[in-house]
Amino acid sequence: MFSHATVGSNDLARARAFYEPVMAALSISSPFAMPGALVFGAADGAKLFVVHPFDEAPALPGNGTHLAFAAATRHAVDAFYAAALANGGSDAGPPGLRPHYHRHYYAAYVRDPDGNKLQAVCHQAPADATAQTAP
Repeated sequence: MFSHATVGSNDLARARAFYEPVMAALSISSPFAMPGALVFGAADGAKLFVVHPFDEAPALPGNGTHLAFAAATRHAVDAFYAAALANGGSDAGPPGLRPHYHRHYYAAYVRDPDGNKLQAVCHQAPADATAQTAP
């Protein structure tokens, strides 16, 4: 549905230190370099997540706005959350089931160093009966 999503940053070096390990936890790479920006997503540029100081004005997070990244496994959600907290992010909702969305909805929420709210979500059932369902 979307081609790309962009969030602003007031400190691109700080954003790089946060986003590179967080995106790696979800197996999302940086397909190419863009001067003055961080780019993550598909190698063909068809689906991208971009971080940059768009017009040099202060970057502000949107009220009620967040970006949700698809995670292949619940373990990837946990890794996303741990990487975010270890690299300057803050907790906005720990990993766990959110059955009010659907019975397999496993997600974690964080804020990046600029206050942008991010989520990783796995919609899949655990691979086996001993798989983690909550932290």
